[in-house]
Parts: sequence; structure tokens; C-alpha cells
Amino acid sequence: MNPLELRRIDEARNTHRFYRLAIEPDLLGGFRLLRQWWRIGSFSQIKAVRYDNETLASDALQPG
Repeated sequence: MNPLELRRIDEARNTHRFYRLAIEPDLLGGFRLLRQWWRIGSFSQIKAVRYDNETLASDALQPG
């Protein structure tokens, strides 16, 4: 699955954000949903959540 990349740029509010969501296999046979975000031009933050299979990780990626 290709990463989902989003940008939010609002000059009036001085907002320059970048978000990336990706699902990738882990070393234990499961999958990780990676959430990465940062202000453009600065360091990023990453949160990874492990799931037993790709379907569960994909379901977690869906809104709602």
C-alpha cells in the first residue's frame, strides 16, 4: 500500500503541516500503521501501532 500524504498550508494562520499514513509489515509477521506528522521545515513525530494482519491495519486507517 502506498502511503497517504496530506498537506495543510494556510498562510493567514501560519500553518504549514505535513501528514503521512502508511501500513507496512513488521518483523514479527504482523503489520504496523505508521502515523507521521510535522510542521514543514522541522522534525517529525511518529506513532506506530501494531496489528496482527493487514486488514485490521487498513480498517484502522479508515475514518469513523
